[in-house]
Amino acid sequence: MQKVLGHVQAHVLRTRATNVAVGVVRHEATTAAAAQPAVKFAATSKEFRERQVRFNIKNEQTKGRPLYLDAQATTPMDPRVLDAMLPYLTNYYGNPHSRTHAYGWESETAVEKAREQVANLIGAETKEIIFTSGATESNNIAVKGVARFYGTKKKHVVTTQTEHKCVLDSCRALENEGFTVTYLPVQTNGIIDLKQLEEALTPETSLVSIMAVNNEIGVKQPIDEIGRLCKSRKVFFHTDAAQAVGKIPMDVNAMNIDLMSISGHKIYGPKGVGALYVRRRPRVRLEPIQSGGGQERGLRSGTVPASLAVGLGAAAELSQQEMEYDKKWIDFLSNRLVDRLSKALTHVIRNGDAVATYNGCLNLSFAYVEGESLLMALKDVALSSGSACTSASLEPSYVLRAIGADEDLAHSSIRFGLGRFTTVEEVDYTADKCIKHVERLREMSPLWEMVQEGIDLKSIQWSQH
Repeated sequence: MQKVLGHVQAHVLRTRATNVAVGVVRHEATTAAAAQPAVKFAATSKEFRERQVRFNIKNEQTKGRPLYLDAQATTPMDPRVLDAMLPYLTNYYGNPHSRTHAYGWESETAVEKAREQVANLIGAETKEIIFTSGATESNNIAVKGVARFYGTKKKHVVTTQTEHKCVLDSCRALENEGFTVTYLPVQTNGIIDLKQLEEALTPETSLVSIMAVNNEIGVKQPIDEIGRLCKSRKVFFHTDAAQAVGKIPMDVNAMNIDLMSISGHKIYGPKGVGALYVRRRPRVRLEPIQSGGGQERGLRSGTVPASLAVGLGAAAELSQQEMEYDKKWIDFLSNRLVDRLSKALTHVIRNGDAVATYNGCLNLSFAYVEGESLLMALKDVALSSGSACTSASLEPSYVLRAIGADEDLAHSSIRFGLGRFTTVEEVDYTADKCIKHVERLREMSPLWEMVQEGIDLKSIQWSQH
């Protein structure tokens, strides 16, 4: 019964995305949208903005919960994943490392099946998958583990300035231990210069760690070329693929990846579980960062949570089955959002490369608007101005600064995260609300007034007080 209900729930969530009034059918989203004339929206942007002449954020009442467009922070669990997990949260609760009775055997069988499902998603062998608590732990094990193991002969690591904070902090920890770390800059489109990477490699380099898809601007790095270069120079290559696995094709052998970090809750699975791929041939050696019973090939001691591992495995299998299906849907929604915003607003800047990108992560800067003010006005939509791991800071995003964005534009950026269960109605509502409040905030800005009068703000010499 639970399994049937789960399939029904998943079907309802996915088919919510189609709406008779809008006339969009998900299976034909990309072809039908191009072939048919423009659809008439329920309310034009102008009508939407005129509903409230005077705005007071205190008077904005949100009924129910906000819409969710923050898929890079986390994704909702797919009901089919919950179906797979439930038996291991109730009846099958054995420790998978208990080898003397049926309870342990049942859990062990489930964990090994999950390991195989994750391996199949990235083209790896089952024994090369290590279960962890998430991508942060996987990144720590990979970066610190490889560097420390080979540290007697090689004491150089290469990464980029736009990596996730856990990779950057791991590299800083290595610097405190006497290692040398090269932080490669990125170009204005967010992509590294392969020539700079090649020049940074030395006989002392043990590891290159470069993110596959950036969690703030969605840019895809040239993983194939990086993998080939590292292999030719006999340097291990690690990639943080938390935002890439299950969304774009990833093959560890074709891409010459030696270590890969994976997160469960980024692919509609449970929180608190992830995986680390560690190549066995040629073997990558790691120094464990925690001690214990020697589980997971001795690389990550601690009892593997069977229910969470099962959830990760189910999410990986579903992602493999529906990757192409999800991509078409998310591309359609992303293009719809960009088109609707760009037609109504000027001075909207897309951060990061517009081609080499994952369209589910859309980072836009609205010039002459304070991003935090816009987020407060859009309180009925769950959005963010950057990484959830650094959202407590009021400093502009270090990723946007690394691509050369002006500080005022970095402060005016919003990240729109689209996912498997995002609907057309949610995208249209968000776009219209965003248009309304950007126009309102710009009307309050003296800088916007000066721009409208044709004044070049960069030519102004501001006086100091």
